[in-house]
Amino acid sequence: MNAIQKHILGIGLMLAVFAIGSSSLVVVTENATRDKIAENERQALLNAINILIPANEYSNDILADTIEIAPNKQLATTKPTTVYRARQNQQPVAAIFTTIAPNGYSGKITLLVAVYQTGKLAGVRVINHKETPGLGDKIDVRKTDWITQFSDLTLNSPAPSQWAVKKDGGQFDQFTGATITPRAVIQAIKNALHYFEQHQHDLFRAHGKTPS
Repeated sequence: MNAIQKHILGIGLMLAVFAIGSSSLVVVTENATRDKIAENERQALLNAINILIPANEYSNDILADTIEIAPNKQLATTKPTTVYRARQNQQPVAAIFTTIAPNGYSGKITLLVAVYQTGKLAGVRVINHKETPGLGDKIDVRKTDWITQFSDLTLNSPAPSQWAVKKDGGQFDQFTGATITPRAVIQAIKNALHYFEQHQHDLFRAHGKTPS
């Protein structure tokens, strides 16, 4: 092997080592980034849950104590939904799950609903929507406190006929120029309470899936 060949071989080996080192660094960085993103998402979810169910009201690992709801017409879901269960000393406290208002003015509205074991609403938050800024987006707690009025309500308080906007004879305010959005949200919350009432035992059982 002459000097030129040795030089070329040396350069090739250096490039190979560099390529391997770079690939390893990319993998390590990617794994670290993925773990960080997953942890941030986990913390964001826990923060959202704790807004509805204060951390001092349960003692279990709420993100690990879950059950799956199959796609359900009552909840307007088309994919499996995770239910997070809050327990205090192994006794059921509340269930937190998503439900969808399929008929918002600008499409689907996704809600995070927390229901106490007694059937009382712990709270509701809108987690995804495309409603019109300045009108329908008032369902978002960052815009107004309209969504907070549902805390402590049940299926029978108010009376079933009152689970509607005032324009429809109910007790809840609509928005000026935007009745469709609050109407859709109110119906979705009522449907979630009905689902909870019908499947409460299944929601708090140890394992498995709830009926569709």
